[in-house]
Amino acid sequence: MSNTLSKVIIPVAGLGTRFLPATKAIPKEMITLVDEPLIQYVVREAVNAGFTHIVLVTHSSKGAIENHFDHNFELEKTLAFKDKTALLQKVESILPEDADIISVRQPQALGLGHAILCAAPIIGDEPFGVILPDVILNNESSDLRNMVLEFEKTGKSQIMVEPVPKSEVHKYGIADCLGADIEPAKSSRIAAIIEKPKTEEAPSNLSVTGRYILDNQIMNLLKVTPKGAGNEIQLTDAIAQLMEITDVDAYRLAGQSYDCGDKLGYLQATVEFALNHPELGSDFKNWLKEYSNEKL
Repeated sequence: MSNTLSKVIIPVAGLGTRFLPATKAIPKEMITLVDEPLIQYVVREAVNAGFTHIVLVTHSSKGAIENHFDHNFELEKTLAFKDKTALLQKVESILPEDADIISVRQPQALGLGHAILCAAPIIGDEPFGVILPDVILNNESSDLRNMVLEFEKTGKSQIMVEPVPKSEVHKYGIADCLGADIEPAKSSRIAAIIEKPKTEEAPSNLSVTGRYILDNQIMNLLKVTPKGAGNEIQLTDAIAQLMEITDVDAYRLAGQSYDCGDKLGYLQATVEFALNHPELGSDFKNWLKEYSNEKL
């Protein structure tokens, strides 16, 4: 079986309850981070990593996401007529020409594992990636691309991890890497993922970060994975089964991640991305200095 990757699954069917009331009428993935919706960041990340088929596992209330990546001929014609070339280029480049958006429905909220199974007919027998859209990586990150290259070289599934303070390991899925000290942008064998361990029982401080490159065997395992936590089909449970039949690696994030499914994480990302914005960054930095001096 080929190790070449072309397809990535982005589950977007969640209702965004952590962001209510903002997400009552709009998808959480369409909330803007500075001047682009969150979903645009992760799709661009996927395309930059080499994926050409973006599979959205969606819900009936998420039509705005599909519309965002579709052409709006009236808008494009109006921008062209008014000679707003820069804006037209931004709108036309939302989805690169060499990438396709494919949508499938998740009819019931039965967990991440179930969402991935909903994409199985499109994935076929190929290996694939998974991106959780709540987690945004900084613009300069090439980590997903590095994971793709590592999988294509070794054939081993890759799970992105990053260190968190030891006092916070109880909040995350924590990787047991058999004591290995993994350097940033490097991979090492992972023996288990422990969900929200007690601080004193955690095998490491490496938390699972929302990026996966998976051997296609995981699809058959998900089909027989019983419902776990929350009465949902958990991807972590299927990965545990995968580890019993083949090696799985942990890839340590070299860049910076932001949990934009959490209000504080979203605000932190907004400040960081605004400071690095090519058009707004300088003015925002000056304002932030003035504000900090006056208010903090």
